Order: sequence, then C-alpha cells, then structure tokens
Amino acid sequence: MTRTVTVGLDDSPESRAAAEWAAREARLRALPLKMLHVFDPVPVPVAQAALLGAETGQDWSERIPAEAAEGIGLRHPGLEVITDRVTGDPAEALAEAADAAELLVLGSRGVGGIGGLLVGSVSLSVIAHTAHPVVLVRAGEQAADEHRTDPAGVPSAATPFRPVVLGLDTGDPAEALLDFAFDAAALRDAPLRVVHGWSEPPTSFYRFYGDEELRGSLARRQATTLTEVLRPWRQKYPNVPVIEAGRCGSPAQALVNASRDASLAVVGRRIRISPLGAHIGHVTHAVLHHVVAPVAVVAHD
Repeated sequence: MTRTVTVGLDDSPESRAAAEWAAREARLRALPLKMLHVFDPVPVPVAQAALLGAETGQDWSERIPAEAAEGIGLRHPGLEVITDRVTGDPAEALAEAADAAELLVLGSRGVGGIGGLLVGSVSLSVIAHTAHPVVLVRAGEQAADEHRTDPAGVPSAATPFRPVVLGLDTGDPAEALLDFAFDAAALRDAPLRVVHGWSEPPTSFYRFYGDEELRGSLARRQATTLTEVLRPWRQKYPNVPVIEAGRCGSPAQALVNASRDASLAVVGRRIRISPLGAHIGHVTHAVLHHVVAPVAVVAHD
C-alpha cells in the first residue's frame, strides 16, 4: 500500500495551516497527500438543534475534506490528493491513521501573542500512542516562514530553507530520530543543527574552586561524544551540512532557543508505557509548547 502524508482536518485556522504544510511536505517527499476528517457524532439533542439550518452536522463534516482538497489542488497542481472521512473518537482515529502513514500532520493553536503552541489533548494523545512521526503546525504558518528572508529582508518561499533543528540525547542516539532529521534536512537542501544539552557539574551550585576547569573538561567530552555519534550519519548524508551545538544547561531550553530560526524542529519520544499511561517526555513536551516552527515528534525504541 502506498504511504501518504496524512493531515487531520477540521474547519479551524490551525487545521488549514497544517493542510498547507502537509501539501508542501508531500511534494518534497513525492508522496500523495491524504486529507482525513474524523466525524465525532454529537449528542442527539445538539444534533437536532437548528444551529446549521437545513444542513446537519454530518452533512457539514462531509464537506470539509472535499472543499479542502479542492483548494489544495488549485494551489498545488499535480499533487495527488486523497480524501477520507471516518466516524469515531478523533484521538483514536488519528492515531490509527498515523500508523498507516509516512507521517501525520496536525494543527496546533498559537498561544496568544506569545510564541509557541497550545497543544490540545487530542494531539498529545495521538503523539503518545503512535509509533510513526507526527508533525504539529501552528495556526498562521506560511511557506515563507520556513525560508530565509531575501536580500531585501522580505519573507520569501523562493529563498533557501532555514535549518532543521534536531534535539539529541547522545546517551540514547536513536536511529529512527537521526534518520528522520537528516532526511528532512536533505529534502530541504538545508543544514541540520544538532542540539545536545547536558547538566552542569554537581559542584557548580556552590562555585567550588576548579569548577571552570571541570566545566571545560566536561564540555570537551560532550563535544567529542556528539561528533562520534554523528560521524556515520555525516557519511550517510554527505550533502547535509551539520552544525553541532552542545550546550551546558537545560536540554529543553537549549533546544527551544536553537529552534527560533528553524524550518522544522525534530524531537524524539521513547516508546514506553508507564503505570499512568503513555509517556511523552519533559523535553519533548517543552518543545511542543514553546517552539514556533513546525515540530516533528519521532517515536523510537
């Protein structure tokens, strides 16, 4: 069965931005775009209310993928677009769709006037329960946002892509995560900025004599480890420029700061189930809420 880039649709601005991003990604990957709307039946008394005039909620939901696909087809001629509509719980249906796709794209709302994403419960549930990559796109995301400004300082989709940023734990350098990030950079002909953060020495809180020497030694070891982890991937993707960015301090904060000019931020999620349910991880959670660029979450063992 042909893999697709699948986007979850509703009638929200964030969903429309996600659909546009997914269409661009499908063209980069030379894959069909699947536009999926999940119809969650409302209680009967609400469904019978005359809120939609002669049109029922089901009629309205049937129009969403068709109308969205028509618009995408006009803006992206030549792209194969598939529409689908299912009935059920949105989180469960989207997680199932993710497992059948190359990647799933969902929309997330911006946090007022503050940069970042407001990640809903459906998106978090989908991310936590699928083994395939999920990309979150904020409302208002434009093609030009992923590219550098032109020489006049004007946003333009005709200029080179901004860097792809990868958050990497060198103690757990997951192959799936690295492969996704390097491939995303190669598709965009963009540099890959690999960010690794580590904690300060235990004595730094007390500022003991020799802390600076210890910090320097630790930084050199961390940099060497990062270089060694990336060596085979540089060989596999020789045309991808790699920027190694090691930082002492919070890994989450280092990644958020490094992603301010990113075209795409890539983070991992270890596949594991805790007694309280599926786990996303605090670094990934922070990135989902505070990085303005589209964020790809890649599950790995």
